[in-house]
Amino acid sequence: MPARLRVLSLVLLALTACVRNPATGKRMLSLVSQDEEISLGKQGALEVKQSIGLLDVPKVQEYVAAVGLPMARRSERPELPWTVQAVEDPVVNAFALPGGPVFVTRGLLTHLNSEAELASVLGHEIGHITARHSVEQLSQAQLAQVGLVVGSVLSEDFAKYGGLAAAGLQLLFLKYGRDDERQADELGFRYMLQAGYDVREAANVFVTLGRVGESAGGGLPSWLSTHPDPGERVQTARARAEQANVDFTRLKQRREEYLAMLQGMAYGEDPRQGFFQGSRFLHPGLRFQLTFPQDWKTANQTQAVLAVSPQEEALLGLATAGNVSPQEALKAFVTQQGIQVMDTPATGYPAGSVYFQAQTEQGTIRGATTFFTHAGATFQLLGYTTAAQLPAYDSAIRDTFNSFGELTDPAALAVQPARIELVKLEAPMTVREFHQKHPSTIPVEEVALINGVQPGDTLPAGHTVKRVTGGVKPAP
Repeated sequence: MPARLRVLSLVLLALTACVRNPATGKRMLSLVSQDEEISLGKQGALEVKQSIGLLDVPKVQEYVAAVGLPMARRSERPELPWTVQAVEDPVVNAFALPGGPVFVTRGLLTHLNSEAELASVLGHEIGHITARHSVEQLSQAQLAQVGLVVGSVLSEDFAKYGGLAAAGLQLLFLKYGRDDERQADELGFRYMLQAGYDVREAANVFVTLGRVGESAGGGLPSWLSTHPDPGERVQTARARAEQANVDFTRLKQRREEYLAMLQGMAYGEDPRQGFFQGSRFLHPGLRFQLTFPQDWKTANQTQAVLAVSPQEEALLGLATAGNVSPQEALKAFVTQQGIQVMDTPATGYPAGSVYFQAQTEQGTIRGATTFFTHAGATFQLLGYTTAAQLPAYDSAIRDTFNSFGELTDPAALAVQPARIELVKLEAPMTVREFHQKHPSTIPVEEVALINGVQPGDTLPAGHTVKRVTGGVKPAP
């Protein structure tokens, strides 16, 4: 087909692919059918479960589903295969995938203080799905992939995902526009009100999210940069509640029921999934330890533990390699396009280690890797840098590889995560007084944050308050 005719046909495709949005009634771009949308969501949900993992607490899973599913099934798209689940992630976050999957993190659950607040969060995520926000973005990305530019339809943020190739976890990183976020807020308000929840609680969520975003190390991934200003959302939520013209005494908050669900829940990072003591990484769950070079920046991520040199020109990492033998994993690694095993033997490294080089957009990199089994699983150790810098970093990579070993320290093996503990006040007291009488292993400012109050606020008698106990890591 001649180029001009191809462009014309794509323009016609874009014009005819506008459909009526089921949640808003407005016209929207859609090159993705509902069946494709559901398929993408199922694929993405599977990857979420494999890489992040669901929270293994049945009472919590039952609770979040009982709050979210009725709202979803009374929405404009009741026919979708809706799921509402909690994931084992300390980050304060919630997200939705196309076609029905909704996820809320353990980190966010520990920062909420009523069932109505949870309904506000889940209603917002349900709104993203009913309004087909990700579908519209994927449709725009498909057009970007074939090079069509029609007015302001496209965004540079979408093009890099390559349309439907963005299936799975990459969908988590498609940024909704601020208009989409405002629309999801409005839809979430509608759904929680229909379900009989006190819509005034929505403002509390935005206050908490704003405070988390401002706190050092709050762990909220790019929330403030992609969402409307939290102060604006608080004001909008309060104005929307005032204009709802409802009898708030008939709406439910269910604070005590929600807090009871949190009793004993892990708080923050779970040290049983690995933690650092200086440059040494210990994993009690899998009973191993690994020492990285001093002064390197380290991070324990869901799928790998990583270290980057101070100059950010070399990387070391340990990751699981799948349900295959070390030999099969090595073969799969070295047969990737652009990777070449070097002839120079990897002397002084663990048995089975090889040097390799790879061609990247940033140039040639060189490094070493090895695959091995531990605790019935196959792991990969990997270290690399630029081709010219390998001699300078070779000893650091080799020492890290050789440091892998069995974890036998009883204190490290016995470490447990911090947990939420509930206290019902017998008398009024400030948050600071509460912290003195019922100490937590987190600062008083954080205690106030997770309780939705300020450190100087006075809490009434009979009030149920969260504290955090345990989780202290063994001393180095």
